[in-house]
Amino acid sequence: MRRILLGLGVAGLVMAAFTGSPVRVSAAAAPQSATDAATLKMYNEKVVPIFQANCYRCHGGMNHRGGFVMDTKAGMEKGGHDGKVLVPGHPESSLLVKLIRHEGPADDPMPMPPNKPKISDADIATVEQWVKAGAIMPEDTPKP
Repeated sequence: MRRILLGLGVAGLVMAAFTGSPVRVSAAAAPQSATDAATLKMYNEKVVPIFQANCYRCHGGMNHRGGFVMDTKAGMEKGGHDGKVLVPGHPESSLLVKLIRHEGPADDPMPMPPNKPKISDADIATVEQWVKAGAIMPEDTPKP
């Protein structure tokens, strides 16, 4: 897959050179800043293991309980049957954070993960920090 993408990138540069068109790099291609790169690193090294241990059983891979998929960027952006769950930059407005804090809305009192103790305060703080930093994640999360 990387070879195909690399080939397409090279082909685009060659076409741009011959046509005089400017080359534009997609925002999804690379982090915009050192802060975005640090947030992406935090996601991969700290947040993914928290989600794998506590959430992916119901919201990862082929499991889409509540219509919510957590292991892809598209799934996180879309949310579930109840709508968006993630508001990048605003953990206080993110349903995901409220649910893992066991402070979910009155009309949906099920805390996450269900039938298990609340995840540690340190893990909650890590997820909150990631959301506050913009919830940067790759298009495709590496599978364990």
